[in-house]
Amino acid sequence: MKYEKPPKTFAEQVDLLLSRGLLIPDRQLVEHYLSHLNYYRFAGYLLPFEQDHSTHQLKAGTTFEDVLNLYVFDRELRLLLLDAIERIEVSVRTQWAYHVSHATNAHGYLSATNVSSARQFARQLGVLERELDRSSETFIKHFREKYDDPNLPPIWAACEVMSLGQLSNWYAMLRPISIRKRISQVYLVDQQVLESALHHLSYVRNICAHHSRLWNREMVITFSVPKRPQKLRAAIVASRDRRLYNTLCLIVHLMDCISPGHQWRTRLLELLAAHYVSCEPMGFPADWGSYDLWQTG
Repeated sequence: MKYEKPPKTFAEQVDLLLSRGLLIPDRQLVEHYLSHLNYYRFAGYLLPFEQDHSTHQLKAGTTFEDVLNLYVFDRELRLLLLDAIERIEVSVRTQWAYHVSHATNAHGYLSATNVSSARQFARQLGVLERELDRSSETFIKHFREKYDDPNLPPIWAACEVMSLGQLSNWYAMLRPISIRKRISQVYLVDQQVLESALHHLSYVRNICAHHSRLWNREMVITFSVPKRPQKLRAAIVASRDRRLYNTLCLIVHLMDCISPGHQWRTRLLELLAAHYVSCEPMGFPADWGSYDLWQTG
């Protein structure tokens, strides 16, 4: 079937919302919001309020403020996750560079003997070389100007131009396993769990960075359920699905390892309370607050 719907003016978009049962006390205000929030984007937050998806009719009493509250919550949630994932990324960069260099040398990451796949190594090395070529970082310029060295910069400099996705790939192909274990032990998880966790967090970071809906998303890329520590495993096993709750458990655990005494857990709990958003669509089990992982005291 060919798509033939014509574009609607902002006023017509408001009419459409009214026809679907949305309560709008201030029409001009809603037109203003829709002029800055793509209607197609905003409509994604109407879905939980629908009583009939085929007609898009909303539950009685649904207000524009209800939907906007959910939209704002999702936006603030993405920013909160970006804050934590940045700290996790910087930490893992540090540990990867430290343990690889001390087990080999400053350029040990460039040796094909320290990776599991020659093809993957060649691909990731090409990506890294392109990142370094276009980098304007002062430390990269300093290395090139000071050293007559055919190698790429030392690992502790090269890692600073890597994205989390690239770092995830370098950790995934890292060998021997003993080096991977030294890194994963910092985060109290198995090396295979850390590999899957980094892959998952790279996926979640991209969702957040592209301003996509996060709140009730089912994750395409998940991570392995850890056998330890028990506090993390117990909280995750309580849910066992592909929604955001397990991601939040993972982040809280990693933040506990990286920054004891951090306030990220508290900030998340305050965000949930401030917006009165249902936790069930995010995969939270009914008794989630009773698990040790979520205790703030």
